[in-house]
Amino acid sequence: MTDCLFCGVAARDVPADVVFEDDLVLAFRDINPQAPTHILVIPRRHVGSAAELTPADDPLWARLLHVAQQLAIADGVAADGYRVVTNIGRDGGQTVGHLHLHLLGGRHMTWPPG
Repeated sequence: MTDCLFCGVAARDVPADVVFEDDLVLAFRDINPQAPTHILVIPRRHVGSAAELTPADDPLWARLLHVAQQLAIADGVAADGYRVVTNIGRDGGQTVGHLHLHLLGGRHMTWPPG
């Protein structure tokens, strides 16, 4: 998609602090971090949100979660705990219409989240 911010990041047309990439996934630090570790993990191909995933996307979904897990370890937040969140739709708090996981860590997380 030409008007999708995260597609632009995935294509490397929009600058980002990239911390991981492979053929399916790209991860970068959030420009407005809500925790000491705040990394966004996105699929390279456009998917609007997790609500659009089908069983055929199970390998992609698994890869996104596995990359988030690896990054939590690499960023040093895995031992004390971290949160992985995806927002779906406006009422769910989604502000960019491209599937993304928020990896949050480095501080105590409260509940409910908001």
